[in-house]
Amino acid sequence: MLPPAARLRHRDDFVAVLRHGRRAARGALVVHLLIDAAGCDASGSGPRVGLVVGQGVGGAVRRNEVSRRLRHLMRPRLHRLPDQTRLVVRALPAAAGRSSVALGQDLDATLDRLLPARVGTS
Repeated sequence: MLPPAARLRHRDDFVAVLRHGRRAARGALVVHLLIDAAGCDASGSGPRVGLVVGQGVGGAVRRNEVSRRLRHLMRPRLHRLPDQTRLVVRALPAAAGRSSVALGQDLDATLDRLLPARVGTS
């Protein structure tokens, strides 16, 4: 699970990321990323992640399952995100039928596209 300090909770934060962030899609996910030191509140400077799993994914049980899997997949990937990052992961209806491995691959591919290349890494 994501630690409480790493969760995006407020509507205004979601709206800012969706409107002003960069977007990448792959498979069953659309990921929005906003790196903005001025827009983050004082609750913490680390990255924060929010999930959007709509009714198109399925009923409540299916949506909760997809949300749990995405939260579990995001935790080990938090270290990839720079401080002051806000990230929104939106699950498309196809996410309901995908395995955790496939969702993880989609997540990695979108993060690779959105994150700036780190200087000095090989």
